[in-house]
Amino acid sequence: MVRSSDVVLILVAIIFPPAAAGFITGCSCDLFINICLTILGYIPGHLHAFWLIYKKMEAEERYGHGGFIYVGNGSYQPLHNQPYLPPANYGTVNAA
Repeated sequence: MVRSSDVVLILVAIIFPPAAAGFITGCSCDLFINICLTILGYIPGHLHAFWLIYKKMEAEERYGHGGFIYVGNGSYQPLHNQPYLPPANYGTVNAA
């Protein structure tokens, strides 16, 4: 599900990719990478920012809104060591 904050991040990434990377990762190596990619070419900076947004959206689906922490390199961990529960497979039969 796309949240309104994700839409704002996408709009910021279109205008200035390092700002979107900074909002997601804070002052980290990923922000420096995004700045370098944007200087080298505007499109690589966009691709990296959109990848970071995608990974954040993926973590929101997995751990819930605010239930995760960014650990670097596009990876997230649960905030309170909650177990990962895969999404329910409605209408299917599990073989286990």
